[in-house]
Amino acid sequence: MKAKVNEGCIACGACVGTCPEVFRFGDDGYAEAYADVAPENEELAKEARDNCPVSVIDIQE
Repeated sequence: MKAKVNEGCIACGACVGTCPEVFRFGDDGYAEAYADVAPENEELAKEARDNCPVSVIDIQE
C-alpha cells in the first residue's frame, strides 16, 4: 500500500502521531508519507487517514 498527503495539509501532526512508521514532517513543516504502508501498519495508516481533520490523506491499496 502507498499513502500520500495531498495539498492542504495544516501541519497538525495527527497522522505523524498516529502512524510515525509512515508519516513524518517534511522540511517544509507539513506532513508527508515517507514510507510504503507495510501490512503491520495498515490499520494505523487508515486510522491516520480517517482522523485527518482536513481529509488530505489518500491510501492506495
